Amino acid sequence: MVDRYDSASIRKLLSGKRWISPHRRVTVVVDEGHRVAEIIEEHARGTCLGGSAWSLYHYTKNSKDVYWSKREGPRIFYKARISANHKPTELVASYDPASIESVVVDGARVRVTYSGLAGAGVAALSRGMAKGVRVVEVNEYGGGKKVGRATLVVPKKEKLIVGIDDTDKADEGATWSLVNELANEMCSRFRGVEYLEHAIVQLYPQNPHKTQNCVAVAVSLATPPGSWTRVVKAFEERLAEHTLSKETGMAFFRGINLPKPLRDYADRAKSSMVTIEEAKAAAKANGVETIKITGERGLIGAVAAIAYVESPDAAVLLPKEM
Repeated sequence: MVDRYDSASIRKLLSGKRWISPHRRVTVVVDEGHRVAEIIEEHARGTCLGGSAWSLYHYTKNSKDVYWSKREGPRIFYKARISANHKPTELVASYDPASIESVVVDGARVRVTYSGLAGAGVAALSRGMAKGVRVVEVNEYGGGKKVGRATLVVPKKEKLIVGIDDTDKADEGATWSLVNELANEMCSRFRGVEYLEHAIVQLYPQNPHKTQNCVAVAVSLATPPGSWTRVVKAFEERLAEHTLSKETGMAFFRGINLPKPLRDYADRAKSSMVTIEEAKAAAKANGVETIKITGERGLIGAVAAIAYVESPDAAVLLPKEM
């Protein structure tokens, strides 16, 4: 028998149990055309680094549909194949104690099933208390030696990646912070939009056109289905309003799996001079759309930045450190 709770009910059920530490947020973006999803979790109360490290290791290793993952502090990102419901995972204490069993798209929602032993089973429930979760279906209650198994039902969203370059001038401005502020603004302006990632991408330091540090910026957002056009337009309008440069460029990509040739282009932009024509060709070949805000030179960095949005630590490296 499956017990079904809405978000308010699961919080009420678990609020008195001090051994439950609620996740802060769970978001799922999907690319149905490529049959993949990305699960973004902010671990217990947004501060449990030990829990996020443990989860990254075990869920990545033990979940047969998870093919990529990363951790940024308490936040974990899993890329997984969209699947049909699987048989329950055979769990083994210490060695295989937790699993993401399936990711299923169900109309406007996504169903993610977790299982775990002991504390991992408790975590299957604690995710149900997170922002973004609409319904929790509990198959088995975990804790102690028991298996926990629960399905989270969350709104289906899509991933939008925006790259921007050249917004400042010699004596004023900063692209990294302007883009950060605009990404946050999109979340308050459009219902259901969530700010996921931010990367500062070091470009070729000897570029004679640079303002100072020669970096571009990329951000990613989770957007409700069909809303991406309004978000892109709003970004475009706000950039035009606030940029201080005559060469501002913007690019965007919709999807979860970033093409490797796009990263190859970005690496060239980090280590050498590339042309506007090369930037446009790389964009066209890799499903990236470009927008001239005040000029085209910024398109070089805007396209390159997209390739590094999910690798912020690598993005900041100088050419000799790559």
